This record gives sequence, C-alpha cells and structure tokens, in this order.
Amino acid sequence: MAWRQHVPALASASAGIKEAADAWDAVSDYFCDHDGWPVDEKGCADGKVVRDAQAWKHVEVFLAHGPEVLAGVRAAATEADYLGGPISDDLGRLSGIDAALKRAGQIQHEWDDVIAIMDGSLPGTRALYEGRAQEIRNAEGWHDAHELSVHGPALVRAAEYLTSRSASDQPSQAERVRVALTRSAAGNRTAPPTPPPVPPASPPTAPHRFR
Repeated sequence: MAWRQHVPALASASAGIKEAADAWDAVSDYFCDHDGWPVDEKGCADGKVVRDAQAWKHVEVFLAHGPEVLAGVRAAATEADYLGGPISDDLGRLSGIDAALKRAGQIQHEWDDVIAIMDGSLPGTRALYEGRAQEIRNAEGWHDAHELSVHGPALVRAAEYLTSRSASDQPSQAERVRVALTRSAAGNRTAPPTPPPVPPASPPTAPHRFR
C-alpha cells in the first residue's frame, strides 16, 4: 500500500507539534501571575506567535500526507477492527483527525486566497502585510494543530498495524512463485501417464457355410 510511505512523516509531524506546545508550556508561567493573568502581554503574545508558527509547519505536513493515510486506513480496517482488537480505540479517533484536517485545509485555502490578492496588489504590499497574515493564519490553526498532535499518533498506530498485518497475511511474490512451482512439480510426478487410445475391436467374421 502506497500510503504506508507517508506514515513516518505523520509521526514526525505529531511529535513536532507536541514539542512546540511543550516548549511554550515550559516558559508560559513566566509571563503570568499566580492567577494566570499575563504580566508581560508582549512577551506572552510573542511566545504564542513562535509556538503557532512552529506548529503550523507540521500541520502542513498533515495536510500533505494525512488524507491519503486516513483513506488507506479506513479502506484496510475491517468491522472487527472497529469492534475490538489492538487498534479499536485508535480507529475511534479517526473522525477527530478528519475534522481537524478539514478545518486546517480551509484555513490553508483562505491563506492561498490572501496570497493571491497580495500578488495582485501594488509592489511592496505583500512584504508589508504577509508577516501579519501569517500570524493570523497560524493562530487560527493552533487549535487544529493541537488536535492533530493529540489524535495523530492514533492514525500512525493504526496505519502501522494494518500495513504490518497486510505484509504478514500475504506471502511475498517469490514465495508464491516457489509454492506454485512446487505444486506443479508434485502434480507432474503423481499424474499417471495417459495410455494410448485402444483401437476399436474389429467386428466378428461371419462363419462360412459349407455346402
């Protein structure tokens, strides 16, 4: 299955979003008081901008590889996989991943429209507004990035399990050829030779009468 090649990219993207979130959580308390109110609003805002920008890069990886893997997992999973087994819980998370991908895709589509407008405006306008537009896009995509980091590993686990099962259930092409040749040779040894056709018996000669 071709979609198995995309699975490592999704695993790396999930880890990347989590790293961005963990890095922000490690310093966010410094910008707030004991009640959680920001005491350094600019520092807090700048920290979130960095977090969102790092996370969005990994969201783009999900947009590039996620739909194909999601479709492949749904095609390969059986009803028994959903009802029980090693990946039943992971399969239950697919709808959340699907929703996050759709929302992130819409944000990306809107971003493409903004860039198209900027390209058609006066020279220098894109350089002036592109940075701020990126911040807005990344901030809007943070919620979906977080959802993908939480549920993305489930998609990875399900895909890895199904590809492993597919590989173990189906013998390699060389093994299939070997088995076919073995059966053919065995058939040739046991099949009795075909006897030559027996010519039909001549009709009996009528007895001669003597006078």
